[in-house]
Amino acid sequence: MSDDTDSDTELEENYYTFLNLPKDATAEQINAAYRKLSRIYHPDKHMEGENKHKAEMLFNRTKKAYEVLSDPHKRAIYDSVGEKGLRTDGWELVHRTKTPAEIREEYQRLAQAAEDRKLLQSTNPRGNVTISVNATEVFSPYDDSEMPNVEVSSMSISQSIEAPITRRDTVIMSGNLVSTNGNGSGGFVVCGRRLLNKGWLELDLGAGNGGRTLSPVLSVTGGTSLNFREHGVLPALFSTLSVQLDKHTIGSLTLNASSQSAMTTQIDRSNDKCAWSTSFVIGSPHIYFSVAYTHKMIENELKLKVAAKVGTFGFLAEYGAEKKVSKYSSVLAAVSIGVPTGVILKFKIVRSQQTYVFPIHLSEDIVPAAVFYATVTPVIVWFIVKKSIIDPMLTERKNIENEKIKRNNEQRMNLRRQEAAAAIELMTHTYERIVNEEIERGGIIIAHATYGCLEKNGNFRADACIDVKIPLQCLSDLPGFYDPCIGEDKVLRFEYLYNNRPNLMEIQDVEGVRLPR
Repeated sequence: MSDDTDSDTELEENYYTFLNLPKDATAEQINAAYRKLSRIYHPDKHMEGENKHKAEMLFNRTKKAYEVLSDPHKRAIYDSVGEKGLRTDGWELVHRTKTPAEIREEYQRLAQAAEDRKLLQSTNPRGNVTISVNATEVFSPYDDSEMPNVEVSSMSISQSIEAPITRRDTVIMSGNLVSTNGNGSGGFVVCGRRLLNKGWLELDLGAGNGGRTLSPVLSVTGGTSLNFREHGVLPALFSTLSVQLDKHTIGSLTLNASSQSAMTTQIDRSNDKCAWSTSFVIGSPHIYFSVAYTHKMIENELKLKVAAKVGTFGFLAEYGAEKKVSKYSSVLAAVSIGVPTGVILKFKIVRSQQTYVFPIHLSEDIVPAAVFYATVTPVIVWFIVKKSIIDPMLTERKNIENEKIKRNNEQRMNLRRQEAAAAIELMTHTYERIVNEEIERGGIIIAHATYGCLEKNGNFRADACIDVKIPLQCLSDLPGFYDPCIGEDKVLRFEYLYNNRPNLMEIQDVEGVRLPR
């Protein structure tokens, strides 16, 4: 899982944070924040040599942030790719901030990553492993005196890769192995695909299929195949007509003429929060209607799924959840209840383009105990695995990344620390004036304010916290603040007086606060 996170270890300036502005700040808000900081940090307001130098340093930061955010073009680039997108000569900057060894290491890393991506894109490997487990004796034992027998009833493995010949021609090689109750079979297929003007044509053992766009909202795909058997040749024909009904909805009509012919009408709708699909199938040997709904919980990287199918074969109900574990990995657990299938618990692990499926047949009939354990077991297993394996791995990886960021940005962190100290020193006169005014009218006075990381006992870590009483009292936005513990969760805890009454508050790093409360 180490390759799941593309981390940029270079600490970049956050102009919105420096000016204490939201990402959707208006031009008026940007101008107001700039004027406010300019009144404090303009070099002409500080005549002493050392203070003047500190003021120039902070005023230049303020001016740079204002120039970027006030220019719509620069702001769009900054919002999209960050500060590095504004560099006209990126390598020139790198030479000033990184050693030659670091530059060589970064170049080699980028070159290797590009080579890996090129190899993956050219071969496009896909794999699927399915292991079916028969555990029906656990809930419906044939003999109560013997231990239940759990066995692997079948196993299948399939793999495919692509080999580009030219920009238009590609050879696809795939193979599969299937073993069921001790009987095995397999196959190997070589396909040829050529890109055409408005679609593609695939040749597979003398037959081909392709697709064509008829209009911006209408497309059709079709194909034919010949399956050579011992007693003859079985031809097959399929065709699908798809219509874009609206921005989020697609309807399709599929005709499949083969040994098991069928006609399918399907409507799919999807948006950011949910997705649903309905289909009606008329064919041999069954006719059925199905509906499926998926609720997307994007913040938790979780999908909840329910589905139902009813027809001449019986009925089937399914529910489950899919959780994204990392950038390229996800796990799924689902429970299937139906007649005549019984109760089936299915696990699926997806890693990039590799899929591993484990269907476990718990009972041939609908047994309440099987349904209960099929529902509860995945939840318990997930929490155990998450707490004992996944969370420690993610914590260790996060700590390694944080240490790497701290090492790579040690010089910048020292500069941020000096700038924060300079900002607080330049605010001293403003702080004293504001405190006197607030005392006279019984207003808000910040008694203590600390920003940083907490220990488990609730106290601040001595090496990862800073005193921010003066910048908080001056309402000076973010100058005077800096990140004392990169990559870790931080809080702002402060005590203030309002109408001579003490109040204590603690807020998270991303929360806003409005005083008095």
